[in-house]
Amino acid sequence: MAIAERKLGGILAASFLLATTFAAVSASAESKARIVRLSEVEGTVKIDRTAGDGFDKAFINLPVIEGAKLKTGSDGRAEVEFEDGSALRLAPNTEVAFTTLSLGDDGQKLSTVQLVSGTIYANVHPKSAYGKEKSGDRFQLNFAQESIAVPDPAHFRVELEGHDKATIAVFKGEVNATAPGGEVEVAEKHSATINLTKNDSAENKSAQNHAGKDDAEKNEAFVVARNFETEPSDAWDHQQSDYHDRYATASKGSGIASPYAYGMSDLNYYGNFMSLPGYGNVWQPFFTGANWSPFQDGGWAFYPGSGYTFVSGYPWGWMPYRYGTWAFAPAFGWVWQPGFANSWNALPVATNVPARMKMPTPPALGRQTVMVGLGMAANPAFGSSHHLTINPNSAGFGVPRGSINHLDHIARTVDKTSRPVVVSTAPPAQPSMSQGGFGGPSTTSTGMMGGSHHAAGATARSH
Repeated sequence: MAIAERKLGGILAASFLLATTFAAVSASAESKARIVRLSEVEGTVKIDRTAGDGFDKAFINLPVIEGAKLKTGSDGRAEVEFEDGSALRLAPNTEVAFTTLSLGDDGQKLSTVQLVSGTIYANVHPKSAYGKEKSGDRFQLNFAQESIAVPDPAHFRVELEGHDKATIAVFKGEVNATAPGGEVEVAEKHSATINLTKNDSAENKSAQNHAGKDDAEKNEAFVVARNFETEPSDAWDHQQSDYHDRYATASKGSGIASPYAYGMSDLNYYGNFMSLPGYGNVWQPFFTGANWSPFQDGGWAFYPGSGYTFVSGYPWGWMPYRYGTWAFAPAFGWVWQPGFANSWNALPVATNVPARMKMPTPPALGRQTVMVGLGMAANPAFGSSHHLTINPNSAGFGVPRGSINHLDHIARTVDKTSRPVVVSTAPPAQPSMSQGGFGGPSTTSTGMMGGSHHAAGATARSH
């Protein structure tokens, strides 16, 4: 089946406009609420969904709303993906709060994140304004009394070291940091160390630095240098960025307008776009058959002001559950039809549902998270097994993103044999101080290792 080359781009581009399903979240002048995606969870990660119950266990594909908080344990890492594909990544022992997720009067996206503790990576590419009278997207990262504004695409790291020091390292682009002690512009491949205690001093209010003039320019509050030290999670951040770049840009051939949009990387990695007679341009995950249902594994998460929303347990399970419609095609199985402008689905939407199938319905009472089937999923902590069993009808459940080269080849083998396969996966980047350079090239390897019927980990149940 041929990959669709036209039409899909316009449909998907229009679908990125969020409706106000979570309207109660923001009561500001901007008022239009936005929802972003918890796109990666490894190890111990907790989220506060503003439901009044504090921090609970986090799962892939949970919506992140204004006011939400996210934190990782010593073995935890997480990624939050924004509408345009920008990503915020939390290293171990990190906490952030999403203080602003709104739309401005001109439709621009306004995002403010507070770094409470730890180390965070940001790879952002805000859209510029189209007219002189309009302003573009705004991304701001706050920490202590400091803030970083990112008006243009940039990839950087911020490490908050207790109450005394913060370090900014810029891998691509440039950022502007503002503090009580002054301002600093940090250029690409430069770093800035901020003495947080000196920023309280009135004598430093007028201090300013501009990276790139000298190897190290100093005042009481800032030290700027033409290099940066490698940190333990740099390699992991590089792996995640490489995954998004590689698989988001793969959609160019199918006519998608922008190579960056949240969830697109996962759709390209875990499945295929195609043209299906009678259904038009559709997408279907690998490892599915006539007996597979997109609603058999996931759960219900409660959000104040909007109630329960269905959360898919599949690693690709964001866009196909938030936009568009699932349709059952006889003799072919379930396919996803992309949505249109202003559609945002908190509940599953499906057409041509088989007579014997029951669509999932939200719990009538309560606020507790409720699992369905294999439930919602979190990737294993780094250092886990490097072998993975993939079952027919599993739809990629439990397969970490980018961990297997040529997943489509594995899918064709499973389709032909209808038997499970064991594959070798690339280990996630380890948090080691011995990593050389910024991340270093990530490598993956895949090996067919027989047809074991014993599934490992989350894929243990044959769907």
